[in-house]
Amino acid sequence: MAKNVLFEIGLEELPARFVDNAEKQLAERTSKWLEESRISFQSIETLSSPRRLAVFIHNIKEEQATIEEEVKGPAIKIAKDSDGNWSKAAIGFTKGQGKTVDDIYTKELKGITYIFVNKVIEGQPTEKILPDFKEIIESIQFGKNMRWGTQSMRYARPIRWLVALYGNSVIPFEISGVEAGNETFGHRFLGEKITLENPLEYKDKLQKNYVIVDSMKREQMILDGIKTLEETRGFQVPIDSDLLNEVKNLVEFPTVFVGSFEKEFLELPEEVLITSMKEHQRYFPVKSKAGALLPYFVAVRNGDNHAIETVMKGNEKVLRARLSDANFFYQEDQKHDIDFYVNKLSNVVFQEKLGTILDKVNRVVTISRSIAERLNLDADQITKVTRAAKLTKFDLMTNMVNEFTELQGVMGEKYARLFGEDEAVAKAISEHYMPTSATGELPSTLVGSIVSIADKLDTIVGCIGVGLKPTGSQDPYGLRRQAIGILKILNESKWNITVAELFQMVEELYQSVENKNFDLARLQEEITPFLRQRAAFVLKENGIEQDIIQAVTANELGVMPTILKKARILSEKRNDSSFKPVQEALSRVLNLAEKTEEFNVDSNLFETDSEESLFESYQHVQMVYQDALEQDKLDKAFSHIEELAEPIHTFFDHNMVMADDDAIRKNRLALLNRIGTLVNSFADLNAIEWKQHF
Repeated sequence: MAKNVLFEIGLEELPARFVDNAEKQLAERTSKWLEESRISFQSIETLSSPRRLAVFIHNIKEEQATIEEEVKGPAIKIAKDSDGNWSKAAIGFTKGQGKTVDDIYTKELKGITYIFVNKVIEGQPTEKILPDFKEIIESIQFGKNMRWGTQSMRYARPIRWLVALYGNSVIPFEISGVEAGNETFGHRFLGEKITLENPLEYKDKLQKNYVIVDSMKREQMILDGIKTLEETRGFQVPIDSDLLNEVKNLVEFPTVFVGSFEKEFLELPEEVLITSMKEHQRYFPVKSKAGALLPYFVAVRNGDNHAIETVMKGNEKVLRARLSDANFFYQEDQKHDIDFYVNKLSNVVFQEKLGTILDKVNRVVTISRSIAERLNLDADQITKVTRAAKLTKFDLMTNMVNEFTELQGVMGEKYARLFGEDEAVAKAISEHYMPTSATGELPSTLVGSIVSIADKLDTIVGCIGVGLKPTGSQDPYGLRRQAIGILKILNESKWNITVAELFQMVEELYQSVENKNFDLARLQEEITPFLRQRAAFVLKENGIEQDIIQAVTANELGVMPTILKKARILSEKRNDSSFKPVQEALSRVLNLAEKTEEFNVDSNLFETDSEESLFESYQHVQMVYQDALEQDKLDKAFSHIEELAEPIHTFFDHNMVMADDDAIRKNRLALLNRIGTLVNSFADLNAIEWKQHF
């Protein structure tokens, strides 16, 4: 007979961003625990709200499955002594499995005979195993765990109650002084204490106490409420999925309502209004059918619609105060010119070992100009790049960004336009922060891309140079994200400039700037493996296999789009059976080339036609290969390398590379070394796990 099981963890209000991940962990760990415990069940349902995490196990079997497993012991030569009797090793093995030597049988594995026993593990009643579920509860990890009160356990928030029911019976266990029972709690203000007779009552009794414990149902209630408002009021509410997800995890019983604010506030930049509503108050902005922002907002109350007018007015008052502050800041900021804010950057430390923000800005100006010149931009474009770099951080000193930190860059672009800056310069000020995440949007303009890369280059080189390389999960300056951003912008922009060349520019800049904290040797030691790891991330995102990634990043990082093209070519080749003879030929060359540093080939020492033919083929391929690379025809370049396969095979068929004559041996190794160097300039083919085709 099957029963239902309910576990609920009652907590102080969890941060909204923790809820979904914790619920996912609960589902995955419960399923794995039941499987490892050999307990069958029909299905698992996880539930959550800001004050609880719960798992409902439907139709769980009343007993573990009984299993019989074969257990391998020592080899027979160890299991028996010289007289043919069972040794202490065999006796100890059987005793450890609850068996005797009479239960032993033998089997041969890979030519060796071992002893075995069959072990039967009887299933235990499920009721006896369920108290161990407390370990699953204790194992849940949150974005930030803390120790609460005098308890040693670390958790996101204090546990206030625990529900643990197996049918109508309480499952006995205790966590941090809280005993599991059959009592839960409804809405903090509208509900009451609830006694559960069995798990099936859980959702209905909570709903009657103003708790919708199914997060997807709460989300749908919010969407339905918004849709009703749209139909009755004739406006539209753009749904931000992140905001919706957060709001659904902030409330236990959602009620949607609409509020308003004065039309005069619409004169503020739209980003200011939306940030005030979304980021600060968790409101949904409202737009007309034509897409214009309207003086309304949609909010979600945690409770029913009792006295909803009062709630609406309270929210309007809070938003009005925030928008009034924003309007004041907006007007005040326009009383000074941009240079006023740029000069104030000298009063703010970027990092104690790297100077002020103004110091950083000056370095970014130099790097940006160097990149622009390297890309052969005209004088007008270089002027725009330089100006944009100088203005990248000025808005950090404005009142608006000081109050609304989320608007850094955004307000820089807005104010730059107001102060008459060129459109390309204004746009680059906001774009230089892009991408803001590993998968974020990239800059859309040339000036924005250059300044974005320059800013990130300075941060990475500076931080690693003064000993601030990321460790483990710690990356306070976001160096990993910024390096990925550089590589993605380079790939998208298709610039013919190598990653190594860019970082060399910044290394030289830091060498010219007097900074006793900067350690060039440390930077040079750490920067290459750091960048290879970030390149591997970008390539993996593009579907490249791990061994191909190692092959194309083994050498100095080159032009990013070229790296990706090479990876795709090799990925196709590794799965192509017709490429196998080429791969075998090139691999033989690479393996022997590693055994010498000789590079000078003397054609007068050739003893066979195959030697001379291979050398001539190499000389021709080297020339046409370089031409193809310069034209960015990578497929054609690699096909030229493939042309060497036949003369390589012929060479090995007719020549002993490791000849007795020292001069001939070195000459042949030098020839192979030249070919190996040519092949390795494309990628390290030995790093690839070539597919075996039969």
